[in-house]
Formats: sequence, C-alpha cells, structure tokens
Amino acid sequence: MVLLAVAGYLVVQYVTGGAGAPGCKVVSADGDGATYEFTPEQAVNAATIAAVGTGRNLPERAVTIALATALQESTLRNIDHGDRDSLGLFQQRPSQGWGTEQEVMDPTYSAGIFYDHLVKVDGYTELPLTVAAQRVQRSGFPDAYAKHEPDATLLAAALTGHSAATLTCDGRPDDTRVTGTDAVRTALARDFGRDVLQPAGAVVGGGDPTPAASPGAGSDGRTLTLPVAEGGGRAVTQRGWQLAHWAVANASALRIERVQYAGREWTAGNTDSQWRAVETDGAAGAERNTGSVRVVTAQ
Repeated sequence: MVLLAVAGYLVVQYVTGGAGAPGCKVVSADGDGATYEFTPEQAVNAATIAAVGTGRNLPERAVTIALATALQESTLRNIDHGDRDSLGLFQQRPSQGWGTEQEVMDPTYSAGIFYDHLVKVDGYTELPLTVAAQRVQRSGFPDAYAKHEPDATLLAAALTGHSAATLTCDGRPDDTRVTGTDAVRTALARDFGRDVLQPAGAVVGGGDPTPAASPGAGSDGRTLTLPVAEGGGRAVTQRGWQLAHWAVANASALRIERVQYAGREWTAGNTDSQWRAVETDGAAGAERNTGSVRVVTAQ
C-alpha cells in the first residue's frame, strides 16, 4: 500500500510538474460537460503552441494535432530530458536534425519546427490525428496520440478563439518572472509574431489610442489595450477570444490581474475563476464591444 501511494504521488507530480493543484481549466462550449484541468505551466506552453500555429494562419486542426502530440510527449511541460537525447515539449532530438539543444528547449521554436514538418504531410487535416502526429514524430508508440484528442480539441477551441470565455485560471502570481505591460508585449510578439501588435499597435497606459483600440486604456502603465481589428464579424471575435484566452493562460507567469473582452471580464484570484459580464458604455452593447482586448497587469 505504501508503494502504491508513493507511485501515485510520483504520477501526480509528473503530470502536474510538481506544481500542486491544476489552477487552470477549459470547458466545452457545446454544453456537454467536457472539461480539462491543467497547471499554469502547462497553460503557458499550450498557449504558445496555439499562438505559433495561428500566427502562421494554420487551421485549428493543426493546433489540435500539435497539442495532442505535446500532451503525449511531455504532458505540456518543457522537460530537459527524455529518451536518448529527446528534449522539450515535443521530445525532439538534436541528433536527428530538429535543432540545437537550446533551440528545441525553446517552446516557440519547437512548436514552429513541429508545424514545419506537419504541413509537409499530405492531407494532414483529413487524416486521423494519431496518423498525422506519427508521420511527424515517428514514435515507437504510433497509436499513443489518439487518447489525447478530446483534451487537445478542447484546448484548441479555446486557444484559437473558436469557443468564447471557456478558459480560466486562478492566476496565482509567479514572482520569479519579469512582469508588466512590456513583458506582456514581448511574450505576445514571441508567440504570435510581431504582427500581433500591428497595424494599429498596442496602446499602453495613457497612450494615444487608435480607432481600433478601446477608449479608457488608463494612465498608470498597467493596462495594455490590444486592437483586434476594425469592424466586426466572427473572424474578429475569434481573434479577440484567442488573445484574451492567451492572456489568461499566461496570467501567473506575467502577473496579469484582469482581462476584458466582448463585455466579459476574467479576474485573477476570483474563487470561481469565471468570465463575468461587465458594464460598458455605448449603445452598441457590451457583447458587441469586440474591437480590442484589455489586459491589466499587477505592475
């Protein structure tokens, strides 16, 4: 019994990365009760994988395949060990041409090179997920990826913005990380590419907002207003939720206190960690205020 208890503890520590309670959760937008709980560390890595894919204008299916692969290979943890010289989120091997040790330990790089190989697989969007993943990874366990497809599908729907207000985190601050709006901008550009801050630009503090940015960005340097796009429509709203969910996933790492989009607000430390309706000015109504995402940091 003691050995079983120790083994169970070690499994939990491996899956959570020793981070204790999960802290983050994604729910199905279909009302079927499906959920996936994960740690802040895993949330940051999942958000990076999704952002790199969408930054390349790849379809949601590509993101789902990448997330399922990383769930199998590393449980979405950027680990510095593995079989032989395998490293990182996707357990890529420097000796097999995936890059240097430093490169494959960089989540943005490792996600990017995974997608480089995935898009060369003919008809990958139509293949069974485990087949598409295996043609990239060439694993000794070719069927292992299939079991992660439900969780990866939930994650991809949230992190590509396809499902609204479905990803939440407790937002426990990580005091070891560099924080503030500059850190958020740097992380955004790293994951999505520099175009994420263009063409209107992200407005920090009391800067001069562009028409695409929401008014009232604040003057204390803690608020970052991310313009989504002018106009409206499903594509704009999806992009907005993608950025909003990315910010929540990075809340602990970047000490983000609040995220607001389309009349909903997530607040760190809220006991139920839900997206709540908020009041906004203007006749258009809160639910149609989709021109920008507001991110408020702790400093």
